[in-house]
Amino acid sequence: MAAQSGIVWIASYPKSGNTWIRAFLHNLVRLAAGEDGEQDINEMARFSTWDLDKKRYAALLGFEPDNDAHRKEIAATRHAVHRQIADAIDGLLFIKTHNGLVMDRGHSTINFDVTAGAVYVVRNPLDVAISYAHHSGMTLDAAIARMAATDAETAGTDSAVYEVHGSWSQHVWSWTRNPHRALHVVRYEDLLADPRSAFGGMARHLLLDSTRRRLDKAIALSSFARLQAQERAKGFRERPASADQNFFREGRAGQWKEVLTPAQIDRVVRDHGEQMQRFGYLPLG
Repeated sequence: MAAQSGIVWIASYPKSGNTWIRAFLHNLVRLAAGEDGEQDINEMARFSTWDLDKKRYAALLGFEPDNDAHRKEIAATRHAVHRQIADAIDGLLFIKTHNGLVMDRGHSTINFDVTAGAVYVVRNPLDVAISYAHHSGMTLDAAIARMAATDAETAGTDSAVYEVHGSWSQHVWSWTRNPHRALHVVRYEDLLADPRSAFGGMARHLLLDSTRRRLDKAIALSSFARLQAQERAKGFRERPASADQNFFREGRAGQWKEVLTPAQIDRVVRDHGEQMQRFGYLPLG
């Protein structure tokens, strides 16, 4: 159960439903405040932020860090950035992260002292591979190889510091290996199959005011069709330039059955079978 102030991490391996969850939470908070209409996908900084902004690190370090030359300095500064973010808010603030819950150059990627809680969403890696390939402009085989890369880190950008992803299995294990009352774990597939139960459980965990009517409306306002329509109408700022399709592409489970070859399926299962088994993705269905 989350406290009533501090950072709430919305954590996942890339392309696992993180943005969908943030849209839902924003809509739910807005409805609780008596506001009408859907959350603008390009204005989600109202109740959430990110912790990768290089400007925050530059202000604390006294120089702009380079993602190649200053990874030790960046790793050592993450906690101070999280503290700075938390000190500037009154109440809960959602932060999207794709960092694994790991030690990075002697420092944990998450500052627990300013953390109120976390939601971790996990998605079948067979579907993640397809979405990740489109998102990154990779081939499917390249995306599958990337997901299997032990201790993988991102390159970072001119405006953002790097993240520590690890492999898909490392990432999932890092966040879910130790059950904790402040951590709520949800499967992407359950959000699709039974949204009232899955999103409702998330809202209860975060102690958010959610009558059944309000919950249903927030789910409807955050539907994939609504998110796609917004992106078609005005674009989505978080869509990377490398993506070969829209950010909100299909949003369904089981795409792998139509897209992946038997050899690709075997590779993913070989790489991630242990964690897939834990979350009901094996045997293949």
